Amino acid sequence: MPQTSAVSTYSSHRRLEASGVSGTLRAHFETGRSKPLSWRLSQLDALEHLLIEREQDILDALRADLRKPAFEAFTAEIGMVLSELRLTRKKLASWMKPQRVRTSLVAVPGRSFVQREPLGVVLVIGAWNYPFHLVCLPLVGALAAGNCVVLKPSELCPSVSAFLSQWIPRYLDPKAVRVVEGGVPETTALLQERWDHIFFTGSAKIGRVVMEAAAKHLTPVTLELGGKSPCIVDETANLDLAAKRIVYGKFVNAGQTCVAPDYVLVHEDAHDALVNRMVSAIREFYGDVPKESPDLARIINREHFARLTGFLEGADVAVGGEADAAELYIAPTIIKNAKEDDALMQEEIFGPILPVISVRDIDEAVAFVNRGAKPLALYLFTSDAQVEDRVLGATSAGGTTINHVWLHFGVPELPFGGVGESGMGAYHGRHSFEMFSHKRAVLKKRALWEPPLLFPPYSAGKLRWLRKLI
Repeated sequence: MPQTSAVSTYSSHRRLEASGVSGTLRAHFETGRSKPLSWRLSQLDALEHLLIEREQDILDALRADLRKPAFEAFTAEIGMVLSELRLTRKKLASWMKPQRVRTSLVAVPGRSFVQREPLGVVLVIGAWNYPFHLVCLPLVGALAAGNCVVLKPSELCPSVSAFLSQWIPRYLDPKAVRVVEGGVPETTALLQERWDHIFFTGSAKIGRVVMEAAAKHLTPVTLELGGKSPCIVDETANLDLAAKRIVYGKFVNAGQTCVAPDYVLVHEDAHDALVNRMVSAIREFYGDVPKESPDLARIINREHFARLTGFLEGADVAVGGEADAAELYIAPTIIKNAKEDDALMQEEIFGPILPVISVRDIDEAVAFVNRGAKPLALYLFTSDAQVEDRVLGATSAGGTTINHVWLHFGVPELPFGGVGESGMGAYHGRHSFEMFSHKRAVLKKRALWEPPLLFPPYSAGKLRWLRKLI
């Protein structure tokens, strides 16, 4: 997903804070305070209280930064975190239990198990498009796994960043969880520190910077990036339903969603019908004058506004296309008869513009998708089970929803993450707990007599016995 950092105007005090924070938290982690189940549950409880008691403050901050409608802000930013937090709290004790595994004959008598332990001190770098969610959802997993955490919210959302900086220390253990505000200098200082894991959400360009910095300390990373998530619609799809669901998924948060449909590949026989239905759905959702709708967010800043309006030049606009720089408003826009070499097909759009491209059949759609990088998400609308199998078997994507858009993102039991250019690593639910945990292999032997099979001097007879045991 596109993420541009503003020139920092933050003080040297904050840069100094960023440069030493990992060592401070590491000293606290080494006391062992964050490891017990009781501490982990207490932090999850405290985070839930924060979400509930300060809900209106969170909504106000999101409104100030992105003009997010309260419904979208609660659903995507607060509700999803609450849902995952409650599932994690319910399951955490069982997730922490040592996992018994089979012990090979060579090691008997003995007992083998996997013990999950916290990684240590982790860094979470959030993104601006869902500035609360993309900091707090990884925080749930990091706390559940018993880690100390540094949160770096996006400087492009100053209201949310200030909220987190003010309230996180008042609810969570301030010795174990820190918020570092700032821009490029602060993030650079943080990346020079040694971490036990770095979780980053943002663009592939910045993801490479994060990965390069992490390599200096051999720090493992989770990169939640983005890319051009395709939406395939074949001629058997329910076009009325597909149109509404695609429009909904695309224009939530003004299209600034990493799993939003980036473009539509539709069978040529259904192209015009689908476009017409999507035009109708936009009017149904946002009225004849979408700019006046209370349900549309705005573009994050002038830089992204200029990038997006550049895509509209010379485009075959079916609906929308209006833009107001003073309000950072771009109307929900459908581009029909788009071409693969159009400018808006060369990068992730990340805004309220949806190109629609005709294809002759499902094979052409699959080939089109496979010419690009593996996407974070892929969507398919069809009533044909064979088409489902063909698309799932012939393409690769971080996740897929069939006959809807990005609902897989909201299922905590499903891993969420990219593949290839769209990211590495996956989280949500237990997958978050596992990502922030080390799976420690443990073999426990009894301190009794040891058969001499493995010890020198070796013999042909010992080797025969060893071959049987293996």
